Amino acid sequence: MDQTVGGGNGGGGGGASSDVVADLDGFKRNVDEIVANVDKLEKQLIEVEQFYQSNSNNSIQGNNSKGGPVVKEKVREKHLIATKKPLLLDAARTETAATKRMQELMRQFATILRQITQHKWAWPFMEPVDVEGLGLHDYYEVIEKPMDFSTIKSKMEAKDGTGYKNVREIYADVRLIFKNAMKYNNEKHDVHVMAKTLLEKFEEKWLQLLPKVAEEEARSLEEEAQAQLDLQLAQETAYANLARDLSNELEEVDIHLKNLKEMVIQKCRKLSTHEKKLLGTALTKLSPENLNRALEIVAENNPNFQSSAEEVDLDIDAQTDFTLWRLKIFVKDALDVQGKSTGGIAVNHNDYMDDKKNNKRRREICDSLAKTNSKRTKKISNL
Repeated sequence: MDQTVGGGNGGGGGGASSDVVADLDGFKRNVDEIVANVDKLEKQLIEVEQFYQSNSNNSIQGNNSKGGPVVKEKVREKHLIATKKPLLLDAARTETAATKRMQELMRQFATILRQITQHKWAWPFMEPVDVEGLGLHDYYEVIEKPMDFSTIKSKMEAKDGTGYKNVREIYADVRLIFKNAMKYNNEKHDVHVMAKTLLEKFEEKWLQLLPKVAEEEARSLEEEAQAQLDLQLAQETAYANLARDLSNELEEVDIHLKNLKEMVIQKCRKLSTHEKKLLGTALTKLSPENLNRALEIVAENNPNFQSSAEEVDLDIDAQTDFTLWRLKIFVKDALDVQGKSTGGIAVNHNDYMDDKKNNKRRREICDSLAKTNSKRTKKISNL
């Protein structure tokens, strides 16, 4: 970097040296800021890609959960908080309303239970079966899940989260009471007959409540699906905004880089005629890979230059100062590496041997450089 900055070929004393140090510090700060910003943008870009990749996979593979597609990636808080908060409030209100409706259905179901449990034949089913007292040694071999009305009541009154979530769960346990009794006792046994009779009465009353239960279940599913859809749309909006912000920030980085480039160009002194000649000679010493990279550097700042063409015409004098300095630094580093790879022997013009595979391109570059020098000589001789 110290080769690219300065006000000439020396002089200026301590003041000039201080200016150079200040310039270098400024460049370093600018580069550090750009690197940090690019790292941040890269992480955000990866997150956006993961989000859309996840959505694409869900669309292709489908989702068996009743709530619809679920995005597994963590949502960026700063982009979702504005849209997610009202959605969460709406979801909470909807859930509260659904809970109240279900509680009303349970209250109506409790009325049915009281009618069944008050029947004169309900007494065998009110408490757990006294397996030991009745000597029913094979009971647990026949009955997988014992059930009784006292257990159902306790579960309905539970406040610790272990209670029933909906009416269908209670319905299933009530049926289980009677099904167990009918399964363990033969058809002629009194308990079997009592259980069968009460089950028929219970099913009749359940059919009266069932339409309301089905309506509530359908409504809950619809509300849950809508909530999932709203959340999905909010996430897509947030990530669309994030993608837009990324695009804007990348444009800012590009502008920053261009400004930094202009600053570097302004600080660069012009290469002398002798330095340009040395640079042209050094280009012919590059390995095929490095030579191609050098030509790419020229093409980066000269869109009309075809670096990959079979024949190239490189005019050193036609290149910008910025390109020449980039070439000079690249060629110096490349030749240093090539010198080390040949056993630590420095590569120079006298002992450098051309690679056979790259002779043609080197000759073309040498010829174009020679033509440039010839034209310059003719112009000088005509003066």
